[in-house]
Parts: sequence; structure tokens; C-alpha cells
Amino acid sequence: MAAKSAATRKSSHRSNNFIQKLIKIPKIPFAIALLIADSILVALIIAYVPYTKIDWDAYMSQVTGFLEGERDYSNLKGDTGPLVYPAGFLYIYSAIQYVTGGQVFPAQILFGFLYILDLAIVVFIYLKTDVVPWWALSLLSLSKRVHSIFVLRLFNDCFATTLLHAALVSIICQKWHLGLVIFSGAVSIKMNVLLYAPPLLLLMVKAMDIVGVISALAGAALVQILIGLPFILSHPASYISKAFNLGRVFIHFWSVNFKFVPEEIFVSKPFALSLLVAHLSLLLVFAHYRWCRHEGGLFAVVHSKIILLNLRVAQRNPSPTKVLQADHIVTTMFVGNFIGIICARSLHYQFYSWYFYCLPYLLWKTPFPSLLRLLLFAAVEFCWNVFPSNIYSSVLLLCVHLIILGGLWISSPEYPYVEKKTEKSTSKKKAR
Repeated sequence: MAAKSAATRKSSHRSNNFIQKLIKIPKIPFAIALLIADSILVALIIAYVPYTKIDWDAYMSQVTGFLEGERDYSNLKGDTGPLVYPAGFLYIYSAIQYVTGGQVFPAQILFGFLYILDLAIVVFIYLKTDVVPWWALSLLSLSKRVHSIFVLRLFNDCFATTLLHAALVSIICQKWHLGLVIFSGAVSIKMNVLLYAPPLLLLMVKAMDIVGVISALAGAALVQILIGLPFILSHPASYISKAFNLGRVFIHFWSVNFKFVPEEIFVSKPFALSLLVAHLSLLLVFAHYRWCRHEGGLFAVVHSKIILLNLRVAQRNPSPTKVLQADHIVTTMFVGNFIGIICARSLHYQFYSWYFYCLPYLLWKTPFPSLLRLLLFAAVEFCWNVFPSNIYSSVLLLCVHLIILGGLWISSPEYPYVEKKTEKSTSKKKAR
């Protein structure tokens, strides 16, 4: 009897401690409430807001051709044109067609669950980094356009984005090889995920030895080969040229970010080349002066890795690895992607999902006051909801993007590494 009452007191004490922790850390209960509230909102949108037909029929046509045995990518077409996504897209939407019978309403329900799953993953990332205050997590649920992209348009960007965020969680948890496999899976659905590749490669070089980097990259490459194997074996040139076409020119009318650029300049190669140069230059500058600042710059990181490689070869011992802070990983990934967004020649409306979930984090990494952060967030959301986009909305969007990037540049960079506990602190803990 006494043992039973003692056990009851212990469980009661644990529950009281748990409640006290929830009160002290409002982020957790707020995040749970946010997910519940957004689930209700998504259900209401599906029930009462009309579906907008854009790419669904084209997706189903392309999937039907694949399921009927077509393996030549040039012959997989829909009413919006030929298939331009890697083979992972076909597998995902084949499964969706099987589950939903190609019907829109059940597909919307499926995408509603996907939206909540993605939001939960993003909230987990925000909780792990502790950059954004608890009340600002609500911004993650306030985008009319992103809700529309998921449950009213059913774009493949939704699956690519969700897998990207899942890969980021794996990397934060130091599961680099798993993270690269998931990352490669996201690329196989839509290539925009490659905007994260340069900062990801830098993080890998900082956190892993050369063998680890090569093996992780090999795993990612193997995923791409296996996913594309049916098409590579039958029509390799068609698959690679269609699924990984980096030279596509988008229609000027649909551009949200560069509508103010005259169409003849917009479609020109010099404009594309100038944006590529700007993209690479910004990545190099941020890598050297921001992401590798504590190591002495980008070239110092590369030089140190070369030295460690030589020592490994000479001594035949594995090189020491370092654990990166979650904050540093997320900041580097989000800023690297954001730079790519700024320099993208054309952003269509569904492309907002590529970086919307980064915005609150990036805004709170700047030294701006909270009111200005909220105004910048509202300005971005406003620009993405102007339809069709015009000169003024695209100029405003570019200006807001540049202001955010400027704020990120002047912010204090975080220390990248997890500090190891000293023997002294460990012995103190043992003494206690």
C-alpha cells in the first residue's frame, strides 16, 4: 500500500513538473495549439473554398502515360506542356492517383495532411533553434498563398518542400547521410531544392571529414540513379535533358519578382547570366565573411580540410569531426536558399512555398525591431497575393528581399560549433 502511494506521489510530481515546464516554455503549447488551429482552417478551406484548376490534369496525364509503359520523357505530356520534373514526381503522383482515383477532392484531403505534416516539421525546426519568439510562430500559418498552393492547387512543390524540411531535421540531428538521401529525394520531385545545395555542401565540409562528404554525396547520387533508372536505361538523353533542364525560360507574364524588367531583356541570355553571376557572388561573399567567419574565412576552411586530409593519408587515422550548432545549420541553409530566390530569373506563384517558411526565421536573424520585421513579412505576403503581378508589386518584392538580405548581412553571426564539455565540468557533474 505504501509502495503504491509512493508511486502515485512520484507520478503526480512528474505531471506537475511537466505542467510547470509548459508554463515556463510557452512555445510548446503554443505550437500544439497552432497545429490544431491550422488543421481546422485547412479543413474549412477544403470544404468551402473552390478548387483552382491549374496543373492537376497535366499531372494526371503525365502519370497515366508513365503507368501505361511510356519511358521516353519527350512523350510524357499534359495540357500545360511536356513533363519537366525528375522521376520522383512520377512515383509520388502515381501513388496519389492510385489512392484518390485521380479525383480532386480526396487529393485535397491528402494535401491537407501534407500541409500539416510540413508545418509540424517546420515548427520542430523553429523550436530546435529558438531564434523566433513563441508568438511569432503564428506567422507560419498566416499565408493565404501557401494554403492555396497546398490544398487548392495541389502543386508538386508541396512534396519537394516537405522532404527538404525533413532532410533539414535529419541534418540538425547530425544524421548527415540520411539527410542527404532525403534531400536527394526532394530534388527528384522538383529541382528548386538544389538552391540549398551550395550551403549544404559547405556545412558538410565543416562538419565531416572528406570520406564522410564523399560517401554522403555518393548516397545522394545513388538515389538519383535508382529513381531515374527505368528512364536512364531506355532513353537516357531524353530523361536528363527534360528532367534536369537548367536552361528553361519561363513566361514573363507569370513572373512575380521581375515583372518590371522588359520582356525582351527578361528572356535574354545576358540577363540570365548576370543573375547567375550575382547568385554565385553573393554565395561566395556570405560563405567567406559570414558562414566561415569564425574559422577565418572560406579559404581557411578549405585549407584546414586539405591539411587534415594529408594527415589522414600520412597517419591512416580518421580525421576529427565537429558538431555544428542547429542555429548555424538552419541559418546557413535558409540564407543560401534566400539568396537563390532573390537571384531567380522568374518566381511563379507556387514558388512562394520554396522560401515562405524561412521568412520568420530570417527576419528574426536580422537586428531589425519586431515592428519592422512584421511589416516586411506583411509586404512579402502582399506582393505574392497581387494577381496578376505588376511592375509595382515586383519592385516592392525585390526591395523587401534586399532589405532582409541587408539585415542578415549586418547581423552578428552565430558561433558554428557545439562546444565540447570539458573534463572539469564533467567531473563536477559526477561529484554532484
